[in-house]
Amino acid sequence: MKRRRGIIDRFEGDLAVIEFGEVMEDIPKSRLPEAVQHGDVLWFYEDGRVEVDVEEKQLLSKEIDELMEELWED
Repeated sequence: MKRRRGIIDRFEGDLAVIEFGEVMEDIPKSRLPEAVQHGDVLWFYEDGRVEVDVEEKQLLSKEIDELMEELWED
């Protein structure tokens, strides 16, 4: 089954702004699992299911932290 990966960029009212690579899409929060937050990695399946990928979010957070450390090193 096909799926695509999105990352929650932000919320605007009842919409979540999801980043799919270089493309941003507004998706109603009602279509998403409860308690999602900005930065969460989501998998959108062609049958309409949406899953949170906790492990992928942790990997992304680690990568971002490492890049920030590199930027601020003397």
